[in-house]
Amino acid sequence: MNKLEKETFTRSDIETSLRKEFPNINKSDICNAIDAILDSITEAVALDEKVEIRGFGTFSKKFIRPRKFINPNTKKVSYIGETATMHFKPSKLLTKK
Repeated sequence: MNKLEKETFTRSDIETSLRKEFPNINKSDICNAIDAILDSITEAVALDEKVEIRGFGTFSKKFIRPRKFINPNTKKVSYIGETATMHFKPSKLLTKK
């Protein structure tokens, strides 16, 4: 794999690996657990908290500066205020090959 390609790990990959690891737990319980974890991470980041999962990575809020843009059809100048997005930084263990 070259440097431009990125590996992805989707929600279904998480579900599949958990079902293999814990075959006695049914699929709906695994889905509910994943939902609860993701909801708590999202809620914490929305409240400006930093969420760190050892060996996996860190979730934090990233602010995007205010900026102006021009509508190409009307040539009208508009302004977008500061916005925030969720940022994920993978741990060294996760990125190490």
